[in-house]
Amino acid sequence: MELIEGIKTRKSFRAFKPTPIPDDVMKKVLETAGKSPSYTNTQPWEVAVVSGKRKDELSRILLKLAEADVPGNPDLALPKNWPPELEQRAKEHGARRFRALGIERENEQQRKELRLMNFRFYGAPSVILLFTDRSLTSWSIFDMGLFAQSLCLAAHSFGLGTCLQASVTNYPDAIREFLGLPREKLLVIAVSIGYPDFDARINTYQSTRIGLDDFVRWYA
Repeated sequence: MELIEGIKTRKSFRAFKPTPIPDDVMKKVLETAGKSPSYTNTQPWEVAVVSGKRKDELSRILLKLAEADVPGNPDLALPKNWPPELEQRAKEHGARRFRALGIERENEQQRKELRLMNFRFYGAPSVILLFTDRSLTSWSIFDMGLFAQSLCLAAHSFGLGTCLQASVTNYPDAIREFLGLPREKLLVIAVSIGYPDFDARINTYQSTRIGLDDFVRWYA
């Protein structure tokens, strides 16, 4: 896939086929993501790939917490407020997605079911969990974002879909315990990955983007 086309056509998928990802394909995706730039070439990313029965077991653990409405405690605090223009974009995005799925904003049960799909990893055969060392600074978090973008684009080039999931990071202690990792390993993001189910209604939704004039100022 040509690079510019890949960037323009990448999207988040929220329904996947159960088809396992071949080991050689997963390795190529991760090797490609490993070429991402990083501050002074520190390459701060640490990756856990969870598949099959282990993924199902992790899903059950997280679902139990989410269904019980256990308060989240993410390593990276989720935003509590936004500048007005960003908040408006987020609200419009949520409203459009609900309309695409036929969900009424007042229907709390449907909204909860949509939220719980996060912890089923949207049916993906694998989930990739990205960690870094807790002692590192915001520059390394920036590097993790570069790695995550490269990961999603590389997956796209192999016909795979991805979904970056902040919701999964609500329960980092449970995930670390499951993986046998120390608290020093900070959970940055989860990425569900697999072959998209293009027939699923949820995958028909396409988010919008602001125009060039909305985010660029020219100085000459």
